Amino acid sequence: MIQYDHSIKIYYKDVDQMGIVYYSRYYEYFEEARTELLASIGLEVKKVEKDGITLPVISSHCDYKKGAKFEQNIFVKALIESKPKSKLHIDYFVFIENEKDFIVSGYTEHAFVNDNGKAVRVPKIISDAINQRI
Repeated sequence: MIQYDHSIKIYYKDVDQMGIVYYSRYYEYFEEARTELLASIGLEVKKVEKDGITLPVISSHCDYKKGAKFEQNIFVKALIESKPKSKLHIDYFVFIENEKDFIVSGYTEHAFVNDNGKAVRVPKIISDAINQRI
């Protein structure tokens, strides 16, 4: 399993009229955590794109248990638990400050697409980075 914990402070721009994080913002938090997770294993976005590969989101899901509020600190735990075959699956778990208050879970799935916009098998740069850590 590959794991990365990404900390985020909730700002006024993130909340709705009730002072609770607007639901779609969690997908942005997932993206931040995913970017840092991949960078932590040597797969910086620019490096992967330089190799002619992009990782578009082809599926996503989010379950909301409780909303974070203005000025709270949260962290997103991003996980890759299995070696990618035709797509990359990343799970996310969101907690308020300390793993005691679990509030949101979700996932994203990503295709591997080349410069021509065609789906391809898992590129070696990605499989090598993931396989040596799982």
